[in-house]
Amino acid sequence: VQLQASGGGLVQAGASLRLSCAGSGRAFTGDAMGWFRQAPGKEREFVAGVSRWTGSNTAYADSVKGRFTISRDNARNTVYLQIDSLKPEDTAVYYCAAASSKWLTNVRREYDYWGQGTQVTVSS
Repeated sequence: VQLQASGGGLVQAGASLRLSCAGSGRAFTGDAMGWFRQAPGKEREFVAGVSRWTGSNTAYADSVKGRFTISRDNARNTVYLQIDSLKPEDTAVYYCAAASSKWLTNVRREYDYWGQGTQVTVSS
């Protein structure tokens, strides 16, 4: 069972990125999915979450509301994070995760499966 995150890179402030998280080994349709990030010297923090099944509900950290959009494509077993209007403070390693059988959660300990992370660096 694996989650593979991709799509990070080095960009200038104001740019956009789309991160992808592809699942393999099992279907994640029945799981809440989330994105977290960890900046150097800081704790890993919740960024965005999408509800299980259809993804009809989403949740965001206050710091990213209006700029980040999470979505899921169950046919591809993939979750996306669209990041717009990037700021230098968004620089971090971004991790995707799955919370087994949870509807929607922002609680880190409720996530069972984690991807390896993808680096996002935003220059000013």
